[in-house]
Amino acid sequence: MIHFLRPASRPALRAVSIGALALSLGACVANRAATTGSVYPSSVAARHPIVLADAPRSLDVFVTGIGHVDPRQSDDIDAFLLEYRRYGRGVLVIEVPRGAQVPGPAVARTAALLRERAVGRGVPARELVVAPYAVVNPAVAAPVRMSFQRMQARVSGACGLWPQDLGVSEPGFELRNESFWNYGCSTRANFASQIADPVDLVRGRQEGRIDTVSRTQDIESLRTGKDPSTSWKQDGQASVKSQVGQ
Repeated sequence: MIHFLRPASRPALRAVSIGALALSLGACVANRAATTGSVYPSSVAARHPIVLADAPRSLDVFVTGIGHVDPRQSDDIDAFLLEYRRYGRGVLVIEVPRGAQVPGPAVARTAALLRERAVGRGVPARELVVAPYAVVNPAVAAPVRMSFQRMQARVSGACGLWPQDLGVSEPGFELRNESFWNYGCSTRANFASQIADPVDLVRGRQEGRIDTVSRTQDIESLRTGKDPSTSWKQDGQASVKSQVGQ
């Protein structure tokens, strides 16, 4: 006797279909979540963000004559000491070169002058550290180096990195029309190095003092129906005093 299988009921087939569809959709969602974090940063700011971090600041003072500081370098030293007093963290290090080719007495006098100059500009003696450093190349001038740590703006990573091989064509990368990783890094690094106060990147400054005299004169001119603006002619005959009034 031959027995035939009864066909499955429609409700049962419908339940199986819904279950299979749910499993397939769940797999799609799982795959999508796993690949979301691997998106290539398309913008220069995303690849090379500017961050605030402590970094060394240094000034090379070259030995002049028998060990004096020339006027050219004297101005640089004063500006460097002022920057240390405003933004410096930790100690001010004076590194003295050591080696057979280094003129010892002249270097020692230069280091002593730098220490004396620093104390005279308000740097406490306890914050000064004198340390030697070895001269790597005797054929190159070995300066007395002043350095300290301060917060600076810089890019988060190193420039000059090329993860992609520029000599090999990658169809997927070219179809997405994405920039190479190193693109824009040097521009942002140069921009960050020119920022005098890195805190300006975090928040704006407080409003400065207003020019009360100028504002009072402008308001009085408006009240009397006069033009408060200043006329300026660059003809070689007018002066600032004659234009703004005394």
